[in-house]
Order: sequence, then structure tokens, then C-alpha cells
Amino acid sequence: MTDWPLPQTYRFNGHSVRYAVRGDGPPLVFVHGTPFSSYVWHRIAPHFITTHRVHYFDLLGYGQSAQPDSNVSLGVQNELLTQLLEHWGLDNPDVVAHDFGGATALRAHLLNGKNYRSLTLIDPVALTPWGSPFVQHVRQHEAAFSGLPDYIQRAIVPTYIRGAIQREIPDHELAPYVQPWLGEPGQAAFYRQIAQMDERYTQEAEGLYPTIRCPVQILWGEDDQWIPIERGRALHGMIPGSRFHAIPNAGHLVQEDAPEAIVAALLRFL
Repeated sequence: MTDWPLPQTYRFNGHSVRYAVRGDGPPLVFVHGTPFSSYVWHRIAPHFITTHRVHYFDLLGYGQSAQPDSNVSLGVQNELLTQLLEHWGLDNPDVVAHDFGGATALRAHLLNGKNYRSLTLIDPVALTPWGSPFVQHVRQHEAAFSGLPDYIQRAIVPTYIRGAIQREIPDHELAPYVQPWLGEPGQAAFYRQIAQMDERYTQEAEGLYPTIRCPVQILWGEDDQWIPIERGRALHGMIPGSRFHAIPNAGHLVQEDAPEAIVAALLRFL
């Protein structure tokens, strides 16, 4: 993905995690979700490089990071985020997190004790139950899906990811989201991360949401087909003092449907 370079490497549990740090100013950390990569921030992060020191990375098992045949669940991603914050020397950054990245940031804060100056959650995986019918099916038949012919995989992944985007996205714009999950080890990695999805990882943090120690804003695409906006309003009700913004004409991947709404909300909030 030459148009989205992650030039630096951190070793986590013996595997390479790719990241980038750009700009100068107060620290701002972006955390992506599944089945995406830090590329989701390509329309967002550049707006803040002149005012902040911007950090973004690919979770273990995703994007340009290693795709090991091992644990890449939410149970380890908060440990990765915790170690990266320490590696970067960040004690109190602003954090922006989407989807699984939301659960990762919440777990690092509530279970690992990492402090944030602020937390922006975008359509996060945060409340049980979660997981689409496709996810539930794959969890029961991981091996069968991992061995699908390549041409079937090339049909499934774009269809799945398009379900997160409200607008009609052309193939060339979708390609950076699809490419990491094709071939080897990408295809097996795609189904492995789905098979390892477990609601207990959000349940471990859910009861602690009222104790969050920083200002929180929640952004939610009104047309999210993966996690309905009602879950966002419920999460808002669980976090005292949080702000909630519904984003019209946006699906689950708000970064592609309404990047300007995210930028505007962050400019106000930060």
C-alpha cells in the first residue's frame, strides 16, 4: 500500500506491527477496527498533521502488520495499544477509535490504566451483543472459509466491506481495504480474526464505562447496517458527560461516507 506508508516497526509478541508518526504538536492517536487497517484514516489524519503529532498503526493481524497464526483477538489488541503508547512516550494523548478500535481503546483505558486527554469513539464495538449473521456463521465454520477458492474470496470480501459503506464506492477506492485479505496469509487471517471474535472482551469493560476518566464524544453513522445507531445512544447513556453526534448519510465506515463530519467534530472537540 505505497500510498499509505507505515515506515516504522514495533515488535509485539514476536511479531511486527507497522506504524507511522507524523507532524508536531500535542499527541493524537488513531485506532482502526475490523476488517480494516489504519488506511481508514487516510482522509482524516492529514488534516491534523500541522497541529498535532499524529500516530497511527495497523493492529496485529491487519493491514501491513504481521498476520500470525495466533491470537489477534480483542484480548491482545489493548495490550498492543498499551505497549505502543509507552513506546511512543505518550501519557495523556487524544485518542480517536473506530469499531474494534473503540473496544481496544476502552480496554486499554479501563483495564490497562492508560490515561487519555480525550476519547472520540466512532461506531465502536462496545456493547453486547454484537456480531453480524456472517460473523456468527464464520465462527462456526472457520476452516471451511479459510480454504475457499481465491475467486470466491475475491467476491466475498468486497461485498462484506461494501456493507459498511453507505455510498457507492468504486472498486479502485475499495481495493486498499480488500487487498490485505487476499492470497496467503491474508485469506486465512481474514477468517481467523472473525473466528476469534468473543463478546467477553467487551463484557470485561462494559460495567466500567461510567468510570471513564476523560471527555468522550461518540460519532455514529445514522445508516450503520453493522451496529445500529440505537447502540450508540445506549453507550452515550452509560458514559456520564459524553457527547453524541449522529452523522446523516453515513454507514458504519463513516471515514469513507462523511470524513468531513469527523474532521469537523474533532476540530471542535480537540
